[in-house]
Amino acid sequence: MTSDNDRRGGLLARLRGRPAARSRGRRRLGAAVRLIAALTLAGGAYTVFAPGVQAQENPPLTGAAAEGKALFDVSCVTCHGRNAQGVEGRGPSLVGVGSASVEFQVGSGRMPMARQEAQAMRKPPVFTDEQVRQLGQYIQELGGGPQVPAGNDLHRNADMAAGGELFRINCSQCHAFGGGGGALSSGKYAPSLKPASDRQIYAAMLSGPQNMPVFGDNQITPEQKADIIAYIQETLKHDQDQGGFNLGRYGPSTEGLAIFLIGIVALVFASLWIAGKS
Repeated sequence: MTSDNDRRGGLLARLRGRPAARSRGRRRLGAAVRLIAALTLAGGAYTVFAPGVQAQENPPLTGAAAEGKALFDVSCVTCHGRNAQGVEGRGPSLVGVGSASVEFQVGSGRMPMARQEAQAMRKPPVFTDEQVRQLGQYIQELGGGPQVPAGNDLHRNADMAAGGELFRINCSQCHAFGGGGGALSSGKYAPSLKPASDRQIYAAMLSGPQNMPVFGDNQITPEQKADIIAYIQETLKHDQDQGGFNLGRYGPSTEGLAIFLIGIVALVFASLWIAGKS
């Protein structure tokens, strides 16, 4: 009797477990169907919206940038490569340098270079001012970077006295107190500031060409840059040598050498005169 009851209990338990097993199977199947549906929906959404996202990441060039790209493909692509990513052994990447670097290098005739040298020398520019702006706009839209403010007069209403102090602290070590430039190491030199325009000086401070450090807006504010430009343009470029002969405006080194030589010669002649009298 007991064995019959046990058999009936086991049978009832198995019958009760079957619906539970079926229920778990249905839940698993439903979860798999929902997962497949979600993945399909996500894939479809990506297919629909991905071209729009790519178009936003690579917006079309403006008119000026398109003109600059045409100039770049003719005159610059050999050294700087397609898309300005640089060519090893020829020219660096221009992605991220901004239009300021282009305005300085191309606007001052330093680029394009005829050959690799220790330093790019200033030459008559190959491109017009408008073409320089177009090249700069292309590089700017290609990778961003520092930009020179609009306009040609960037030192209007600036403080020349403050600019002189900033120049003597930050610039005179290389460009000399008179802005005439000076020699550096490894065959390089700091150029004279006499032929530089407002935009070129501003672009040089932003981009740091050659051995020059970068003076970003965190180091020297735009107002201070304008002060420095005012001092260079209104003071250093005008012959205001109150002491007479300027000795090339190279600063205290030439002045000390001149005083030493003149003093030594004067002392020698004075000694000979005294010896002759005695």
